[in-house]
Amino acid sequence: MNDEHISPDDGDQRRALRKPVRLTGQLRDRGAAKFAVDILDLSTTGFRAETTTRLYEGTIVWLTFPGMAGLEARVAWIDRHLCGCAFSQPLHPAVFDRIVAISEG
Repeated sequence: MNDEHISPDDGDQRRALRKPVRLTGQLRDRGAAKFAVDILDLSTTGFRAETTTRLYEGTIVWLTFPGMAGLEARVAWIDRHLCGCAFSQPLHPAVFDRIVAISEG
């Protein structure tokens, strides 16, 4: 896996278009129960989320939305209640478009 994460300090060095979204998803790591996260933005390579659940950099997590399969990602950075995660495999453009459409209502 390459290092395609986007940290708060990366500025304009993003590798994929990032779209603002406002969605509630479920996140879980190995052996843990799912918990709610607010997805704030999304790209084909990752997402930024807000949560009150403690996460750790490097942890593998699965993001799910109703009616969709879990999306594997790695926690790339943490800043208080915000985290950035890099998908293990980039999202297919149709999946990306579907998630963005869901967020738009």
